[in-house]
Amino acid sequence: MTDRTFSLSLWAALTLTLSQGERGQVRRALMGVTLAFAFNAAAATLTLGVMQRADDERLAPQRVALAYPGHPAGPAAEAVDMAVKESQFELDAAKLRVVIEVRAARNADEAKTLLLHLAKAGAAGVVLDLPAAWVTAAAQSVTVPLLNAGESAETLRQEGCRAHLFHTLPGERMVADSLAQAMLARRWTRVLLLHGGGAGDAARLEQVQAALKRYRLTPVAVKAFKLSADPRERDLANPLLLTGTTARGEYDAVWVVDGDGEFARTLPYRIALPRPVVGDAGLSAQAWAPRFDRYGAPQLERRFSRAAHRPMTGFDWAAYIAAKALLQAALEQAAAPNAAQMLKALSRPDFTLDGFKGVRLGFRAWDRQLRQPMLLTDGLAVIGSAPVEGVMHPKNVLDTLGADAGESACKAGS
Repeated sequence: MTDRTFSLSLWAALTLTLSQGERGQVRRALMGVTLAFAFNAAAATLTLGVMQRADDERLAPQRVALAYPGHPAGPAAEAVDMAVKESQFELDAAKLRVVIEVRAARNADEAKTLLLHLAKAGAAGVVLDLPAAWVTAAAQSVTVPLLNAGESAETLRQEGCRAHLFHTLPGERMVADSLAQAMLARRWTRVLLLHGGGAGDAARLEQVQAALKRYRLTPVAVKAFKLSADPRERDLANPLLLTGTTARGEYDAVWVVDGDGEFARTLPYRIALPRPVVGDAGLSAQAWAPRFDRYGAPQLERRFSRAAHRPMTGFDWAAYIAAKALLQAALEQAAAPNAAQMLKALSRPDFTLDGFKGVRLGFRAWDRQLRQPMLLTDGLAVIGSAPVEGVMHPKNVLDTLGADAGESACKAGS
C-alpha cells in the first residue's frame, strides 16, 4: 500500500463518524503532518554534541543554593537548548534540522571515548563543560570544532591549546586583567592578596600577580588562608588577623583568590581596615550578570529565566554563545554543514557574534579565546565593564583582557 493510498484510507475511516467542522480540523492536521514529513525529507541535519560532567559536584543542590560569584548553577545543555530554539526561524528558513546529543563523562578517559563516539556519529561541533585535564585528553582524539564553555584555566589557552579548541568562557587572565583595570581606574593601587591553598588557587594567583604587574599595581603582601575544623588552625582563616596592617604599610583593596568560595563570602565588611574587597567576593568580573540592563541583555535574561527557571550565570552565557557560534557557522553552508566547513568559518577574522554586550564578538587567531567585554558586578548590580575607559591597544582594546598575541604561548592560528 502506498503512502497516498494509506492516507486516503485513513481519511475515509475518520470521516465516517465526524461532522463537517470536525472533518476540516482533521484535514488541516493531516496536512500539517504531511508538510512536516516533506520538510524533514528535504532538510539537512546538523548534529551538535554537549559534553558535561556526570554527577557534577558543582551542581549539587546545597552548593547551587549558596550562589557564590563565578560558580555554575545548572547544566550547559539548558543554555544550548535555548540557543537552538532562538535560532529556529533561521534554521527553518535554511531547511536545517538540529539534533543535540548530550553526553556525561565521569573521567578524562571516558570523556575522550564519548567525544570520539560523537565525532564518528556525525557531530559537527561539540560544546564542552569539562575540567581542563579532561578537555586536554579529549581534544587530542578528534578534529571537530570544540567550544569550551566550562573551564577558565589558562593552560587550555596557552601550552595546551588546539586549533580546533575555542573558548567562550573567559580565561582566568581575562578576569584578572578586568579587575586590575577597574582598580587602576579607581586608584586602588596598593593591594593585599589573600589566597587559598588548592592547586586551582595557586594557578589563579599567578594570573592575578601577572595582571598586577601588567597594570603596575603594588602587592603589599601575599597571605594564604586555610579553612579548617581544627581549633588550633582557626586563626588561619580569621579575616581580622589576615588583613591587619602589613610590613609595607596600608593597602587600598583586598583581592581574594578562593575557587571554593566559602572563605571569600565571609570577607567583605570583616577586614581590619575600611577597604573594598575584589576577586571571588565583593567586586568581581563576570562573563554575565543577571542584572545587566543594556544592549538587549534584560530580554535575554528573561528568556533564559523562563526556560531554565533560574538566573543566567557566566557559564550559561558561555554555553549559549558557544551554541550560537556553531549554529551561525553551520548556516553558512546550511545545505550540507560539516565539521571542516564550520571550523573554517569559526576561524575567520570576520566571523562575529552578537553576545548582548554592545560590541561584536569574535575569536582570537592565536589562542581561540572569544574576545568579549567583562561585566564588573557586586552581585546586586553591574557597576561597570572592562576594558575600562582610557585603556588603549594598537589594534583591538578587547585584547587588553587576557594574553595578547605577542605574549601568548599558543599559536593555534599560525
